[in-house]
Amino acid sequence: MYALANAPLAEAAFTILGVPFDDTTTHRKGAKLAPSAIREESYNFETYLPDIDVDLADVGICDGGDVTCESLGDLAILKQEVHQVLDEGSFPILMGGEHSLTPRAVSAFSDVRVVCLDAHLDFRSQYMGKDGHACVTRRIAEQLGAERVMVVGVRSMSRGEKNDAEEMGLRFVSMDDLRLGKKDMKWALGSLGEGPIYLSVDMDVVDPAYAPGVGNPEPGGVTPAEVVRWIDTLADRMVGFDVVETCPPYDNGCTASLAAWFINRVVGSVWKARDSR
Repeated sequence: MYALANAPLAEAAFTILGVPFDDTTTHRKGAKLAPSAIREESYNFETYLPDIDVDLADVGICDGGDVTCESLGDLAILKQEVHQVLDEGSFPILMGGEHSLTPRAVSAFSDVRVVCLDAHLDFRSQYMGKDGHACVTRRIAEQLGAERVMVVGVRSMSRGEKNDAEEMGLRFVSMDDLRLGKKDMKWALGSLGEGPIYLSVDMDVVDPAYAPGVGNPEPGGVTPAEVVRWIDTLADRMVGFDVVETCPPYDNGCTASLAAWFINRVVGSVWKARDSR
């Protein structure tokens, strides 16, 4: 069980689900082991978040266990699982597993924008099929419309992905944009427009100096503090969250620990934002 889990689903403000699946991973296998590793690391942290004055022990949190997925086709069950969480009035938090879970989770929402923090554009039309981890942004854009999707922290893509993104109107913020101040958080959120947001954090958006245990590491990424700043800024609009692509066999514990830290921060910041309304 996740360390903070203290309530059944019917009484939980937040519900955590593990998705131990990595069948389309292409470089380093092992993301299916991430939910258990993240749960283990979750016991490292105090429940009190002093900078936002929230004690997570006061928040109802359910660990709904793992969603069993043996193949890509099985991931379709995630829509039903997320629907169940939403029907109970709870906020869904998914722990991957690989990034291919995100389009299925997003499909449970009727009106949503998606922000992906990701080192990769993931806009291929096909890569080991049409539903693998390298096609995630493309599938979400096809569901919602490209204007409702934003990818931040990008530093890896093919020329074909870039051309397709420009043709379809997908907007993204590269690491160069962030470093040089060409595009920032204000630009990104302004481009998305108003409405609820689902946030997906691919752990490879973080520089591998901080998060070495990922399936496809890309040097030159963001810091953990920058991820927290995005979480805090989006908190009052956030309706769902996932953290994906932690790969324990290549980790020293830091990546799984960061993933748990990000989950705790989402709970604290979203709870704080609700309380201040």
